[in-house]
Amino acid sequence: QVQLVESGGGLVQAGGSLRLSCAASGRTFSTYVMGWFRQAPGKEREFVAAITGSGVFTYYADSVKGRFTISRDNAKNTVYLQMNSLKPEDTAVYYCAGRSVYSISRALNDYDYWGQGTQVTVSS
Repeated sequence: QVQLVESGGGLVQAGGSLRLSCAASGRTFSTYVMGWFRQAPGKEREFVAAITGSGVFTYYADSVKGRFTISRDNAKNTVYLQMNSLKPEDTAVYYCAGRSVYSISRALNDYDYWGQGTQVTVSS
């Protein structure tokens, strides 16, 4: 029933910025922990950031701390990932994910719903 659709990916130069959006269906969006994951070619899918339903608490992978910001607008059923100071190693398909419980998790298996992914390519 829950559908997640990412958008905002594209090609950007190193040092640039990009803002990803994830639009969610359903009336229970505000109760979901939302996360962003990414998968680079030949690599495992890895955790990037997560945010609680209220938006009060956030959690980031060490690799993106200070550069990426996760946020949400529950009135719009949308979660965002603002990416600044992008590096070539940030190149990946970025996935939005939802978790139908209150607690934050960085584990893929703890997320119930996934978007189709959006490509982010950072050139040097």
